Amino acid sequence: MNATAHTNADPAELAKFSELAHRWWDPESEFRPLHQINPLRLEWIHQRVPLTDKRVLDVGCGGGILSDAMARLGAQVTGIDLSTKALTVAQLHALEASTPNVQYREISAEAMAAEQPGQFDVVTCMEMLEHVPEPASVVQACATLVKPGGWVFFSTLNRNPKSFLFAIVGAEYVLNLLPRGTHEYAKFIRPSELAAFERAAGLQLQESKGMEYNPLTRRYWLSGDTSVNYLHATRKPA
Repeated sequence: MNATAHTNADPAELAKFSELAHRWWDPESEFRPLHQINPLRLEWIHQRVPLTDKRVLDVGCGGGILSDAMARLGAQVTGIDLSTKALTVAQLHALEASTPNVQYREISAEAMAAEQPGQFDVVTCMEMLEHVPEPASVVQACATLVKPGGWVFFSTLNRNPKSFLFAIVGAEYVLNLLPRGTHEYAKFIRPSELAAFERAAGLQLQESKGMEYNPLTRRYWLSGDTSVNYLHATRKPA
Protein backbone atom coordinates (compact mmCIF):
# COMPACT_ATOMS: atom_id res chain seq x y z
CA MET A 1 0.00 0.00 0.00
CA ASN A 2 2.78 2.43 0.87
CA ALA A 3 4.51 1.76 -2.44
CA THR A 4 1.35 2.76 -4.27
CA ALA A 5 0.96 5.78 -2.05
CA HIS A 6 4.35 7.03 -3.19
CA THR A 7 4.06 6.11 -6.86
CA ASN A 8 0.50 7.09 -7.83
CA ALA A 9 1.37 10.73 -8.41
CA ASP A 10 2.94 12.43 -11.39
CA PRO A 11 5.78 14.74 -10.26
CA ALA A 12 5.24 16.95 -13.33
CA GLU A 13 1.55 17.38 -12.44
CA LEU A 14 2.41 18.26 -8.83
CA ALA A 15 5.02 20.77 -9.98
CA LYS A 16 2.53 22.36 -12.40
CA PHE A 17 -0.08 23.01 -9.72
CA SER A 18 2.51 23.98 -7.09
CA GLU A 19 3.81 26.69 -9.39
CA LEU A 20 0.35 28.27 -9.52
CA ALA A 21 -0.52 27.64 -5.86
CA HIS A 22 -0.45 31.26 -4.77
CA ARG A 23 -3.21 32.02 -7.30
CA TRP A 24 -5.74 29.39 -6.11
CA TRP A 25 -7.98 31.91 -4.33
CA ASP A 26 -7.83 34.63 -6.98
CA PRO A 27 -11.21 34.25 -8.75
CA GLU A 28 -9.79 35.95 -11.87
CA SER A 29 -6.69 33.72 -12.07
CA GLU A 30 -6.07 30.45 -13.92
CA PHE A 31 -8.38 28.88 -11.34
CA ARG A 32 -11.38 31.00 -12.33
CA PRO A 33 -13.15 27.98 -13.89
CA LEU A 34 -12.91 26.13 -10.55
CA HIS A 35 -14.43 29.09 -8.72
CA GLN A 36 -17.22 29.26 -11.31
CA ILE A 37 -18.11 25.55 -11.26
CA ASN A 38 -17.75 25.15 -7.49
CA PRO A 39 -21.31 26.28 -6.60
CA LEU A 40 -22.70 23.83 -9.19
CA ARG A 41 -20.67 20.91 -7.82
CA LEU A 42 -21.46 21.83 -4.23
CA GLU A 43 -25.23 22.07 -4.78
CA TRP A 44 -25.27 18.80 -6.73
CA ILE A 45 -23.51 16.97 -3.89
CA HIS A 46 -25.55 18.67 -1.15
CA GLN A 47 -28.85 17.75 -2.88
CA ARG A 48 -27.91 14.07 -2.83
CA VAL A 49 -26.53 13.98 0.69
CA PRO A 50 -27.07 16.98 3.01
CA LEU A 51 -23.57 17.80 4.22
CA THR A 52 -24.39 19.24 7.65
CA ASP A 53 -22.59 17.23 10.36
CA LYS A 54 -21.27 14.74 7.80
CA ARG A 55 -17.65 13.60 7.92
CA VAL A 56 -16.26 14.44 4.47
CA LEU A 57 -12.96 13.69 2.75
CA ASP A 58 -11.95 15.79 -0.28
CA VAL A 59 -9.32 13.86 -2.27
CA GLY A 60 -7.02 16.03 -4.39
CA CYS A 61 -8.30 19.16 -2.66
CA GLY A 62 -5.68 21.53 -4.11
CA GLY A 63 -6.08 25.00 -2.62
CA GLY A 64 -9.29 23.97 -0.85
CA ILE A 65 -12.01 25.62 -2.94
CA LEU A 66 -14.50 22.74 -2.57
CA SER A 67 -13.29 21.69 0.91
CA ASP A 68 -13.88 25.21 2.22
CA ALA A 69 -17.37 25.41 0.70
CA MET A 70 -18.43 22.03 2.14
CA ALA A 71 -17.17 23.04 5.59
CA ARG A 72 -19.26 26.22 5.39
CA LEU A 73 -22.34 24.01 4.88
CA GLY A 74 -21.62 22.37 8.23
CA ALA A 75 -19.54 19.34 7.21
CA GLN A 76 -16.45 18.17 9.11
CA VAL A 77 -14.01 18.27 6.20
CA THR A 78 -10.54 16.83 5.68
CA GLY A 79 -8.83 17.87 2.44
CA ILE A 80 -5.88 15.80 1.22
CA ASP A 81 -3.38 16.46 -1.56
CA LEU A 82 0.27 15.83 -2.42
CA SER A 83 1.09 19.42 -3.38
CA THR A 84 2.74 21.03 -0.36
CA LYS A 85 2.32 24.54 -1.74
CA ALA A 86 -1.37 24.12 -2.58
CA LEU A 87 -2.05 22.76 0.92
CA THR A 88 -0.21 25.70 2.49
CA VAL A 89 -2.46 28.04 0.52
CA ALA A 90 -5.55 26.06 1.62
CA GLN A 91 -4.48 26.22 5.28
CA LEU A 92 -3.74 29.95 5.10
CA HIS A 93 -7.10 30.64 3.49
CA ALA A 94 -8.92 28.64 6.17
CA LEU A 95 -7.17 30.72 8.83
CA GLU A 96 -7.82 34.04 7.10
CA ALA A 97 -11.46 33.23 6.34
CA SER A 98 -12.02 31.56 9.75
CA THR A 99 -13.47 28.52 7.99
CA PRO A 100 -14.82 26.15 10.67
CA ASN A 101 -14.33 22.38 10.69
CA VAL A 102 -11.74 22.02 7.91
CA GLN A 103 -8.27 20.51 8.10
CA TYR A 104 -5.70 19.65 5.45
CA ARG A 105 -3.14 16.85 5.18
CA GLU A 106 -0.37 16.00 2.76
CA ILE A 107 -1.14 12.33 2.18
CA SER A 108 -2.19 10.18 -0.77
CA ALA A 109 -5.66 8.64 -1.07
CA GLU A 110 -4.11 5.18 -0.88
CA ALA A 111 -2.19 5.92 2.33
CA MET A 112 -5.28 7.55 3.85
CA ALA A 113 -7.33 4.45 2.95
CA ALA A 114 -4.84 2.22 4.79
CA GLU A 115 -5.03 4.53 7.81
CA GLN A 116 -8.75 5.32 8.01
CA PRO A 117 -10.88 2.76 6.13
CA GLY A 118 -14.64 3.27 6.33
CA GLN A 119 -14.40 6.51 8.30
CA PHE A 120 -16.17 9.02 6.04
CA ASP A 121 -19.83 9.64 5.18
CA VAL A 122 -18.88 11.36 1.92
CA VAL A 123 -15.76 11.27 -0.26
CA THR A 124 -15.26 13.74 -3.12
CA CYS A 125 -12.63 13.44 -5.83
CA MET A 126 -13.13 16.25 -8.33
CA GLU A 127 -10.98 17.14 -11.35
CA MET A 128 -8.21 14.90 -10.07
CA LEU A 129 -8.40 11.45 -11.70
CA GLU A 130 -7.14 12.81 -15.05
CA HIS A 131 -3.92 13.94 -13.35
CA VAL A 132 -2.74 10.65 -11.79
CA PRO A 133 -0.96 7.64 -13.38
CA GLU A 134 -3.41 5.08 -11.90
CA PRO A 135 -6.94 6.48 -11.56
CA ALA A 136 -8.39 3.04 -10.70
CA SER A 137 -6.18 2.98 -7.59
CA VAL A 138 -7.62 6.30 -6.41
CA VAL A 139 -11.19 5.09 -7.05
CA GLN A 140 -10.46 1.97 -4.98
CA ALA A 141 -9.01 4.10 -2.18
CA CYS A 142 -12.10 6.33 -2.17
CA ALA A 143 -14.32 3.25 -1.93
CA THR A 144 -12.26 1.96 1.00
CA LEU A 145 -12.45 5.31 2.81
CA VAL A 146 -16.23 5.73 2.68
CA LYS A 147 -18.57 4.08 5.19
CA PRO A 148 -21.07 1.42 4.04
CA GLY A 149 -24.06 3.37 2.69
CA GLY A 150 -21.87 6.43 2.12
CA TRP A 151 -21.48 8.47 -1.06
CA VAL A 152 -18.46 8.97 -3.32
CA PHE A 153 -18.51 11.75 -5.93
CA PHE A 154 -16.16 11.97 -8.90
CA SER A 155 -15.74 14.49 -11.69
CA THR A 156 -13.36 14.24 -14.61
CA LEU A 157 -13.04 14.68 -18.39
CA ASN A 158 -14.33 12.36 -21.12
CA ARG A 159 -11.91 11.15 -23.81
CA ASN A 160 -13.19 11.76 -27.34
CA PRO A 161 -12.57 14.25 -30.20
CA LYS A 162 -15.11 16.75 -28.80
CA SER A 163 -13.45 16.84 -25.37
CA PHE A 164 -10.05 17.32 -27.02
CA LEU A 165 -11.46 20.24 -28.97
CA PHE A 166 -13.30 21.83 -26.04
CA ALA A 167 -11.16 21.01 -22.98
CA ILE A 168 -7.71 21.39 -24.52
CA VAL A 169 -7.84 23.39 -27.77
CA GLY A 170 -10.72 25.63 -26.68
CA ALA A 171 -10.09 26.04 -22.94
CA GLU A 172 -6.27 26.19 -23.04
CA TYR A 173 -5.39 27.70 -26.43
CA VAL A 174 -8.37 29.69 -27.72
CA LEU A 175 -10.23 31.01 -24.68
CA ASN A 176 -7.23 30.86 -22.29
CA LEU A 177 -9.50 29.63 -19.50
CA LEU A 178 -6.70 27.35 -18.29
CA PRO A 179 -2.89 27.45 -18.55
CA ARG A 180 -1.58 25.57 -21.59
CA GLY A 181 -0.56 22.06 -20.65
CA THR A 182 -3.10 21.77 -17.80
CA HIS A 183 -4.55 18.62 -19.32
CA GLU A 184 -3.14 15.66 -21.19
CA TYR A 185 -5.65 14.09 -23.57
CA ALA A 186 -4.37 10.53 -23.10
CA LYS A 187 -5.23 10.73 -19.39
CA PHE A 188 -8.88 11.62 -19.98
CA ILE A 189 -11.31 8.90 -18.82
CA ARG A 190 -14.45 7.75 -20.61
CA PRO A 191 -17.57 7.42 -18.42
CA SER A 192 -17.67 3.69 -19.20
CA GLU A 193 -14.07 3.35 -17.94
CA LEU A 194 -14.81 5.25 -14.74
CA ALA A 195 -17.94 3.14 -14.21
CA ALA A 196 -15.80 0.01 -14.58
CA PHE A 197 -13.32 1.33 -11.97
CA GLU A 198 -16.27 2.05 -9.66
CA ARG A 199 -17.80 -1.41 -10.08
CA ALA A 200 -14.43 -3.06 -9.45
CA ALA A 201 -14.13 -1.01 -6.24
CA GLY A 202 -17.61 -2.08 -5.08
CA LEU A 203 -19.31 1.27 -5.70
CA GLN A 204 -22.74 1.54 -7.32
CA LEU A 205 -23.28 4.36 -9.82
CA GLN A 206 -26.41 6.31 -8.83
CA GLU A 207 -26.35 9.23 -11.25
CA SER A 208 -24.17 10.90 -13.87
CA LYS A 209 -24.29 14.52 -15.00
CA GLY A 210 -22.49 16.57 -17.60
CA MET A 211 -21.16 20.09 -17.26
CA GLU A 212 -21.35 22.55 -20.15
CA TYR A 213 -19.89 26.00 -20.80
CA ASN A 214 -21.02 28.86 -23.01
CA PRO A 215 -17.99 31.02 -23.97
CA LEU A 216 -20.24 33.94 -24.96
CA THR A 217 -22.08 34.24 -21.63
CA ARG A 218 -19.13 32.68 -19.73
CA ARG A 219 -21.65 30.54 -17.88
CA TYR A 220 -21.44 26.91 -16.73
CA TRP A 221 -24.39 24.62 -16.07
CA LEU A 222 -25.14 20.96 -15.36
CA SER A 223 -26.90 18.95 -18.06
CA GLY A 224 -27.32 15.44 -19.42
CA ASP A 225 -24.44 15.93 -21.87
CA THR A 226 -21.44 13.98 -20.52
CA SER A 227 -19.34 14.35 -23.69
CA VAL A 228 -16.75 16.71 -22.13
CA ASN A 229 -16.87 17.33 -18.35
CA TYR A 230 -18.93 14.90 -16.31
CA LEU A 231 -19.73 13.93 -12.71
CA HIS A 232 -20.58 10.56 -11.14
CA ALA A 233 -22.47 10.06 -7.88
CA THR A 234 -21.81 6.59 -6.43
CA ARG A 235 -22.70 4.74 -3.24
CA LYS A 236 -21.09 1.97 -1.28
CA PRO A 237 -23.70 -0.71 -0.46
CA ALA A 238 -24.90 -0.52 3.16
